[in-house]
Amino acid sequence: MARVTTASLQEMKAKGEKITLLTAYDYPMARLLDEAGIDILLVGDSVGNVVLGYENTLPVTMDEMIHHTKAVARGAKRALVVGDMPFLSYQISISEAVRNGGRFLQEAGAQAVKLEGGKERAETVQALVETGIPVLGHLGLTPQSVHQLGGYRVQGRNEEAARRLIEDALALEEAGIFALVLECIPAKLAAEVTSRLRVPTLGIGAGPACDGQVLVTHDLLGFTVRKVPKFVKRYVNLYEEILNAVGSFRAEVKERKFPAPEHCYDFPE
Repeated sequence: MARVTTASLQEMKAKGEKITLLTAYDYPMARLLDEAGIDILLVGDSVGNVVLGYENTLPVTMDEMIHHTKAVARGAKRALVVGDMPFLSYQISISEAVRNGGRFLQEAGAQAVKLEGGKERAETVQALVETGIPVLGHLGLTPQSVHQLGGYRVQGRNEEAARRLIEDALALEEAGIFALVLECIPAKLAAEVTSRLRVPTLGIGAGPACDGQVLVTHDLLGFTVRKVPKFVKRYVNLYEEILNAVGSFRAEVKERKFPAPEHCYDFPE
């Protein structure tokens, strides 16, 4: 099956075909999601709080992101792999942003990078794109700015905030993004942004009008006990299933039921 590219995502928007994006942080999950036909695998800096046990995404380093992106890239044969640029990897200077963005493609095997921010990041986006590094934009609730935003809150709820978000989206498109993540904004605002942009929009808590939908895979699978946002739909409760399976293993070992004869080797006859 042909690899998903930034060009094929544009074709999907033109045809009205919805785009799917899920997070992946390791090789086995990347293989599963790829086999299931997910279009984009985002190696999100959410690896910090989902996998590494950090309180938020801010402590995640470039080396950690490269490590996880390498694993995902080895598992994905069809999906577009996007590396999430962590905090301070692109904000300090444009030259450093280009260098770090290039690491995702050159060292880790990603096909694109994602960064947060609006008009203030337009020059950085343009420099990355001109270097040959495709960029996925991200507006609305931007987790790297959680302290500045005052927590994980819905964004764009008043007229002024909505106007700024639209201006930011248009500026990012002009700078050269191939798609735009819209996180935790009113559905009507996401619909307006989607209608005004030529590039696809990918919504996470942004309603059904976006060109595609995003979720954190661990939330979708019920793989954690953390409280999930309103926009998450849990399709299965793997936490309980794994807890039960591991509990059964423990009980069978304690009760001397495992290993049974069928799990043992004999000397050859």
